[in-house]
Amino acid sequence: MEHNQQEKDAREKAIDDWLPITSSRNAKWWYSAFHNVTAMVGAGVLSLPYAMAELGWYLSLIPLLLSSDKVKKICPSCKPIKTTYFIMIFASCHFVLSHLPNFNSIAGVSFAAATMSLTYSTIAWTASVHKGVQPDVQYTYTASTTTGRVFNFFSALGDVAFAYAGHNVVLEIQATIPSTPEKPSKRPMWKGVIFAYIVVALCYFPVALIGYWMFGNSVADNILITLEKPRWLIAAANLFVVIHVIGSYQIYAMPVFDMLETLLVKKLKFTPSFRLRLITRTLYVAFTMFIGMLIPFFGSLLGFLGGLVFAPTTYFLPCIMWLAIYKPKRFSLSWITNWICIILGVILMILAPIGALRQIILQAKTFEVFS
Repeated sequence: MEHNQQEKDAREKAIDDWLPITSSRNAKWWYSAFHNVTAMVGAGVLSLPYAMAELGWYLSLIPLLLSSDKVKKICPSCKPIKTTYFIMIFASCHFVLSHLPNFNSIAGVSFAAATMSLTYSTIAWTASVHKGVQPDVQYTYTASTTTGRVFNFFSALGDVAFAYAGHNVVLEIQATIPSTPEKPSKRPMWKGVIFAYIVVALCYFPVALIGYWMFGNSVADNILITLEKPRWLIAAANLFVVIHVIGSYQIYAMPVFDMLETLLVKKLKFTPSFRLRLITRTLYVAFTMFIGMLIPFFGSLLGFLGGLVFAPTTYFLPCIMWLAIYKPKRFSLSWITNWICIILGVILMILAPIGALRQIILQAKTFEVFS
């Protein structure tokens, strides 16, 4: 009986040592910083000035504080490349990178991606400053009707929520850090999170505030489109965006890989092997590539997914768990603060998808599958 239990424990340990998250429990605090920056700061930061145009100066500061693809060409006369081809090129990188076994093995990719996010954000706001406040700048809402303004407002809230969506992988990132009763993983994780939020602030606030200040409601949903020139600098910024998104794809895909491989080896009793991992991850990348090519309205999905999917995990579910665990005194500062976040998060989850869905419906006539 004891021998059977030892064999079972040995097999479980072998599986845990093979799975992508539990196999990499020797991460340092700066790994957490890289991964958190890569997960949180994304192309969504470039849409923040556009979101501010829908929210207005004062109302836009509230979600920014609470939350605390399109390619420009150097050659304007060149024939545009279809978005589908870009997606296929992007996916081809992941057919290789996705076979890195665990979080620690992508630390270098994550560091490069985090560096790129800070770089293209800096380019966005410094180029905006260089261009200066436009002569015809207006800070009024873009929609001409009250209905349009209300729904655009809802969608913009979703854009802001999407831009702060990195919290969804924070537990998986912490799971890669060694933890003992004497040295719990929450200490290095907290250090990494603080560093990450400093970088996030340096990226988000200058881009959002300066971009809207310079261009007002004429700013595009990607500020790099509005900037246009100098072409070489904007092309470089877009290249940095691509490098960053390659890294963030890996950060978000790793928990999915862990879930799929856990299901296969623990529930369905497949033998852990390179072949199993090769097939599983290749199929996943191929699936996401197909969905990316099939859906031609990704930009409009930012607000929809930001409200429906990311608002709960970013705003109110952590607060609910905190209240359930620590049970602060009713009407204390922490109790009130958490309940405010819960209420605002629920409102955001309801309203943002409504506004985004309206935009998708209005733009549906211009959509082209496999464009």
